[in-house]
Amino acid sequence: MISRTSTAERVAGVLRTRIAEGFFLPGVRLSEHDIGSALGVSRNTLREAFRLLTHERLLTHELNRGVFVRMLSIEDVVDLYKVRKVVECSAVRAVTEKPPSFAKLARLVEDGRLAERSERWQDLGTANIRFHSALAELSESERIDELMRGILAELRLVFHMMADPRRFHEPYLKRNAEILERIEAGDGMGAEKLLAQYLADAENQLVEAYAERAETPSEDETR
Repeated sequence: MISRTSTAERVAGVLRTRIAEGFFLPGVRLSEHDIGSALGVSRNTLREAFRLLTHERLLTHELNRGVFVRMLSIEDVVDLYKVRKVVECSAVRAVTEKPPSFAKLARLVEDGRLAERSERWQDLGTANIRFHSALAELSESERIDELMRGILAELRLVFHMMADPRRFHEPYLKRNAEILERIEAGDGMGAEKLLAQYLADAENQLVEAYAERAETPSEDETR
């Protein structure tokens, strides 16, 4: 039982990462057979991993239909950004000098620039998520890191709601670079100010996108 549980946690970690990187879209049914075969795990282990991710609000189980990637609501978006504002802003506010992890932050901004230049918009979204995960890591707390892994995986599901990923992600790349400059200077308060406005603007854009979708429901949503 201990071995199976630890394996299930590792499998959940793999699937969480795949969700965060945009490989599983909201509403997609996850095949036990295909995923179990790809990862080389038993059906019981995979079902335990699904249960863990359902508890994290990344998956949902529908009776007699299977397990699906969760489709988030406007209320979820607001709640996610409420958490992000508390965690990320607190993390950067504490910066008073160039942090040891600055090179990692700078590399993630550069990853975003590379994705932009080659017009890989999903990869740009992934670089953005990783940058903000690294911002939270400035808190130097394993519990916060664990919390943010789930929060940012949910966030990827929200990003899929944007009809034009380039138009959504591209402007925030420049803003990530501006936050990075404040962190390099040890100006935590300045970085927090930029980040707070960044998060407020992103939240408003996503809420508007969800509202527009609600006015024109898809065929799947009306079944």
